[in-house]
Amino acid sequence: MGIMAFAQLREWLGNLTWSDVDMWFEKYEALGPLPGILLPLLESLLPFLPLIAIVIANAEAYGFWEGFLYSWIGSVCGSIIVFWFIRLIGGRLRRWIERSLHKSERFIGWVERRGFSVLFILSCFPFTPTSLLNVLSALSTVSFRTYVTAIGLGKGVMVFLITFVGYDLSLLFRSPWKLVLSVALLLVMWVVGRHLESRFTR
Repeated sequence: MGIMAFAQLREWLGNLTWSDVDMWFEKYEALGPLPGILLPLLESLLPFLPLIAIVIANAEAYGFWEGFLYSWIGSVCGSIIVFWFIRLIGGRLRRWIERSLHKSERFIGWVERRGFSVLFILSCFPFTPTSLLNVLSALSTVSFRTYVTAIGLGKGVMVFLITFVGYDLSLLFRSPWKLVLSVALLLVMWVVGRHLESRFTR
């Protein structure tokens, strides 16, 4: 059954035309700003959702600046919700995480010493596990103002870069140079993000 479903999905994707995609984006836009904000917000709560795909969908549906704004608002609000929820739970969760994740204690201490720079730099990259970053930040003693400022600015950079890469997908596939540039940019962001992540948690 699973193989048949996969084969049907592959056939459906193979017959997909660009006009079909445009029609979906028009329906998406017709719902107003709510889905554009809620989807990136949900990604902060459910990290298995594809943030890059959501941000690109917003850019295609609402346009560059409006799509960027909705993605940024949703992503920042979702991170703040996670932060406050974890802050309410208190110290028991911190002790459990420190026992389960041996590197977390050192990372939390690093955030407490250099909160803004760590949070800002890591949140600039789309491949950073932001759900874990939000949880560990909430378990630290970093102030709410520092957290919101760093996350807001860092996610602004990250969402802007993804929006720039994914805006006007039809142009992306018609212009090989933009496709190559976009792939290279995402690859550089991934490599730098992984390097900084490993450095900060070492």
